Amino acid sequence: MVDFRYLAEQSNELRCVLKSARRKNQMLILGYILALFMGLTLGMIGAGGAILTVPILVYFLGVMPVVATAYSLLIVGSTALLGSITYWKKKQVYLAMAVIFSIPALLTVFFTRFYIVPSLPELIVNIPKNSFIMIIFAVLMLIAGGFMLKPISVSSISEPPVLKCIDYFKLMLCSICIGLLSGLVGAGGGFLIIPSLIAFFGLGMKDAIGTSLTIIAINSIAGFQGDRIAGTAFNWPLLTGFILLTLVGMMLGILIGSKLNDKKLRTVFGLFTLTVGVLIMIKEIGSLISY
Repeated sequence: MVDFRYLAEQSNELRCVLKSARRKNQMLILGYILALFMGLTLGMIGAGGAILTVPILVYFLGVMPVVATAYSLLIVGSTALLGSITYWKKKQVYLAMAVIFSIPALLTVFFTRFYIVPSLPELIVNIPKNSFIMIIFAVLMLIAGGFMLKPISVSSISEPPVLKCIDYFKLMLCSICIGLLSGLVGAGGGFLIIPSLIAFFGLGMKDAIGTSLTIIAINSIAGFQGDRIAGTAFNWPLLTGFILLTLVGMMLGILIGSKLNDKKLRTVFGLFTLTVGVLIMIKEIGSLISY
């Protein structure tokens, strides 16, 4: 005798599984499309790579936040490396400045990823570690958005770069802070590096972008090495597809950025970053309330 109730239950379970699989595939496709957009953004303004990459990995590709920061370092580092080579060919990278800026940050990133991140407790100030990391990201996005919306005074930029009046102590301190930030949350720190290069070295915007991408590449790849040595497992098929799309986006971004007005690009990115930062903050606060 046929048990129609059992068949109905199995049919409902199958529909739920298929619906879940379709939703997962849709999120995966959308995540890869956003990867292209991330590369586009990084190529146009030299910042925002990890700020966009980590939320994409977490919310669209289902990667845990701590692991997503490790993935982000490799993705952003690879993409920034291609961008820095492209800007280098245009003579818009000051390699000596990038090295001076990178050394303290590089050491700090490596130390942070190898020692500090693995030692973080599951609860930080009574907040789950994953939520704590995403809240930090939301704050960073708000800061980045505010910076992008703030116009840069052209009169404060000098060509060629002014090297005589550099406060090396402030430069080193800034470099260490950016390295700590990069290592903790997997951010390359471009939105902080660019104003630093302009303030300390007097670079123009295009030169600052090219040099920033070089610094981001060095710092991010160093952080990735720390994760690799620490034994972090990597989903290489996912990473390979993601990186390839960001590289395509990077080249498109460099091409578009060379033709469009920088002020308009900064305004659009600033508003977008502020919006996403607010949404992430609301989501994480909501999860903490129900925790």
